[in-house]
This record gives sequence, C-alpha cells and structure tokens, in this order.
Amino acid sequence: MHSKFGDRVEFLFVYCREAHPVDGVSPGAKTMIEDPITNAERREVASKFVEEIGFAMPALLDQVDDAVSKAYASFPDRLYLVGTDGKIAYAGARGPLGFKPAELEKAIELALAPPNPTKRRDK
Repeated sequence: MHSKFGDRVEFLFVYCREAHPVDGVSPGAKTMIEDPITNAERREVASKFVEEIGFAMPALLDQVDDAVSKAYASFPDRLYLVGTDGKIAYAGARGPLGFKPAELEKAIELALAPPNPTKRRDK
C-alpha cells in the first residue's frame, strides 16, 4: 500500500512495544528480546526491528508509558486511517485477527476518490 498510495497518503509505522518479550506473560519463540524498561532501550529494539524489516515508511516510537498505544488501543497491532479533517476515517480491529490490510486499502481508495458531482444532495 505504501508503494501504491505513498505519493498521496502519509504512512507512519508506530512501534509501541514488543508483543512477545522473553520476560513477558506470553513469550515468543522467534524473538529473544526482553521488554524494554527505558525509552532508550525501546528505541534500540525498535531501530533493530525497523532495520531488519526494511521499512520504506517513517517509523515513530511510542514511549515506555505506552501513551500512543493506550490512546489508539493499538497493541499488538492495528491499522488506522486519519482523514484530512484529522478524524479517524478507518479503525481496524485489534490484531492479529483484526489486522486486515485489504479493509484499510478500500478505506484509502474511498478517501482518495474524487467527489461525485452527479450525486444528488437532499435540500
């Protein structure tokens, strides 16, 4: 989607926290990362993740107070589209089951569609 719409939509990735740290309640088998307890530690973990994945979009960091994650109920992952008016135009459900990029893509297409001048407005 970033390559398809990136010239018309600003994409941002927000690293909120490690979903399966080895010292957490649900450790993952793929990662051996301890849950960062300082902003500097989280920045280091996030930087390595972004580098390994090779993101083409800007990545932002939620601080260890998880303010962004709490405000957007984003953990473990979630997709949002913010309209040009600053309001949420699409809010996907929490992942992983609610992580549906095809729904976001449809919302982007709808937001980018030119207004339909033939559509009647009731007076």
